[in-house]
Amino acid sequence: MPRFAANLSYLWTELPYLDRFDAAAEAGFEAVEVLQPYDVPAPETLAALRRNGLRFVLLNAPGPNYAGGARGFAAVPGGEARFDYDIRRAVRYAQALGAGVIHVQCGDAAGADAQATLIANLGRACATLPDGLTLTLEPLNAQDKPGGFLSRFDLAAEVIAAVDAPHLGLQFDSYHAQLITGDAVHCFEDYAPFIRHIQIADAPARTAPSLGEIDFAALFAAIDASGYDGWVSAEYNADGATDKSLGWLP
Repeated sequence: MPRFAANLSYLWTELPYLDRFDAAAEAGFEAVEVLQPYDVPAPETLAALRRNGLRFVLLNAPGPNYAGGARGFAAVPGGEARFDYDIRRAVRYAQALGAGVIHVQCGDAAGADAQATLIANLGRACATLPDGLTLTLEPLNAQDKPGGFLSRFDLAAEVIAAVDAPHLGLQFDSYHAQLITGDAVHCFEDYAPFIRHIQIADAPARTAPSLGEIDFAALFAAIDASGYDGWVSAEYNADGATDKSLGWLP
């Protein structure tokens, strides 16, 4: 059975941010992720982790753009200098919290120039990435992210192969995989060699596992069979009190 983490940007949102760490630990999770932890000083988050014995596994990059503008732009031509700056900031935050994975958001773009920009940006980032960190790319379905550059798994695999860096991989989200391909389990099996981080939610409404159309017993079996030894993070809409949504958790 996979090792499960809790995404605190989705779960226990009925609680103040720092209290979510306590709730996750009480529910039995040993690890958490937060998509945008930047608004809270890192020492405060670190204290919440330590008092609960939790590991912090993932954050998103870039952080909030306080000057306005899109949050993700790794594939947007003309944003290279800002990408370099924000990746350095994300790395500092990840190191402060002990995170091992940084999800790189591609932004709204299309075409060969966008792909070349993304490959070049990732190449520079990987060349200076400290040991112990991995960058990931996550395909997002076009219904939720219209205009987004990365809406296909084959395109993500093509970019990862072009960058050809050991600490760049694929982030697999079962909800997006189901909406993009129609079969999240088969998609996982097809792209397992590229996968470095996993997030789970059911489809079509990003609900808790086993409330939609994905066969999670088959998915968990496929994850085990693949040899994946990272975290599988619950990233779903709990629709009320999160504790009542955890019936899927082994």
